[in-house]
Amino acid sequence: MNKSSSKPEKPVILVTGKDGQVGWELQRALMPLGSVIALGQQQMNLADSDQVRTVIRDINPAVIVNAAAYTAVDKAEDEAELVMQVNATAPVIMAEEASRSGALLVHYSTDYVFNGSKQDAWTETDQPDPINLYGKSKLEADLAITASSSDYLVFRTSWGYASRGQNFLLTMARLIREHNKLNIVDDQVGAPTWARLIAETTAIAVQQSLQQKSRDEFQSELLHLASSGETSWFGFASAIRAIISAREGANVQLAELEAINSSEYPVQAARPANSRLDCRRLEQRFGLALPDWKRALELCMDEKQN
Repeated sequence: MNKSSSKPEKPVILVTGKDGQVGWELQRALMPLGSVIALGQQQMNLADSDQVRTVIRDINPAVIVNAAAYTAVDKAEDEAELVMQVNATAPVIMAEEASRSGALLVHYSTDYVFNGSKQDAWTETDQPDPINLYGKSKLEADLAITASSSDYLVFRTSWGYASRGQNFLLTMARLIREHNKLNIVDDQVGAPTWARLIAETTAIAVQQSLQQKSRDEFQSELLHLASSGETSWFGFASAIRAIISAREGANVQLAELEAINSSEYPVQAARPANSRLDCRRLEQRFGLALPDWKRALELCMDEKQN
């Protein structure tokens, strides 16, 4: 007599911001865990609250991973309504829908919720005090999600980069080849964090969280997620230059880099001087610790070269 057996259905995982550097990596990282539906702005515009709610209900995902955000920090100062809609209102709707359906919500926050005045690395229990509109919009989402009845993981990360898209790594790699001299800010510190590591860490955390939910053992939490080590923007740029120089030879003309203070490089939105994040709670919760930022940068640039 043949025994019929049915495999459990794969969970549907909704990823927003599919064309962003983290969203793109998430599609690959989450693929082994379920059926990934990745949407860009054309399919789900976070500025349209009704559309956000309708799309989520139509898909009815078991997991929502919100990698979409308004991230143009300086431009945000002039587009307050749009920034708040995308970065604050839309994630609140996601939390409401996750609570309604029992889905797990994963949302990304930022080091910019802090004012940068602390000498040590920021912990999850430190008091946020954003000094620009982008940081304020992200903090509003943090507060709303953590106050919601949804099952959530909020990951605060910092200084993201990737081998695609628009980010500091790609901008510096281009400018270093195009100019004779570049002035780079040296009095802001943090940990450059590769988008792929953010995505892979998320995938492991989602896998563990779904297992915990199946046993009714899941606990929602806000966690810091960043590479280990620290550097300044000048240090980050110097590392990029050193890797390019080592790989392309001494005959390649590269810009000389000069360290400057933030006051010598005026921008519309203030940046925190200290963006270092203490990630010990992430390691305790999921057994995950990201590698040193320099090693990750080398791996990312290996991929870019290939």
